[in-house]
Amino acid sequence: MALEQDQKPTPAPAPETPLWKQIFLQTKEETPRHTIAEWTVTILLLLFGTTTLVQAFVIPTGSMEDTLLIGDHLLVDKLAYAPPGPISKFFLPYSEVKRGDIIVFRWPDDIRMTFVKRVLGVPGDRIRIENKQVFLNGKPLTEPYKYHKTEYLDSYRDTFPSEPNTRLSEGGRTMLEQHMKGNEIVVPDNGYFAMGDNRDQSLDSRYWGFVPRENIIGKPLIIYWSYDAPTERLQSSTPGWDHIQDLATNFFTKTRWSRTFNLIHGYPIQ
Repeated sequence: MALEQDQKPTPAPAPETPLWKQIFLQTKEETPRHTIAEWTVTILLLLFGTTTLVQAFVIPTGSMEDTLLIGDHLLVDKLAYAPPGPISKFFLPYSEVKRGDIIVFRWPDDIRMTFVKRVLGVPGDRIRIENKQVFLNGKPLTEPYKYHKTEYLDSYRDTFPSEPNTRLSEGGRTMLEQHMKGNEIVVPDNGYFAMGDNRDQSLDSRYWGFVPRENIIGKPLIIYWSYDAPTERLQSSTPGWDHIQDLATNFFTKTRWSRTFNLIHGYPIQ
């Protein structure tokens, strides 16, 4: 299943060290208990997963660059935010949706479409943006994961909330009309404010409003394959002939081996 539409990444260079060694070194540098839990869940999902537990997605757009690239193929953990069961709660790391989590969800404007964004605001949070800087509950956020790929300031995108200079969806208009207090947006109960890491080229909560809790599918767990392909080849549910030919010819050279089996992490925002 493809995620939402938005541009093309710069192909990552081939790794200089073997893939197994990169994974080993990456694993050693992380917190042991947290890493073991993540890999345990990954292995369980790979062994026993069905569409009930885990689902495969492909990133067709650049709205989450450079955290996720066009052509990244992901496994999404659908249990992460599910209510814990009486037994499974002891060995599966269920959690609430937190600030900084990367989530996969059904787009509120059209639930047939699936988006991936980062949560910046949870219920009760106050959000505003001044000259591209996000303020959460009155304090500027440090966001090492975000990218600004345009130098100019947009009067709505980069100074938010403000008078829209583009057409908003019904959810976006409702957000400004009902959830704006002073110069801030207040996240309502059962809603989340989400944005793309490629901040200047992301269709996100600024334009269509909050993500309802019931729309959240899960969290990306691992990149199982990454292939440098254009957006138009990745948006269809079935690969076209040109994509099949490209794979047959360029599989080894256009696969981003350095991204294969990379775990996907959120970033803790206080």
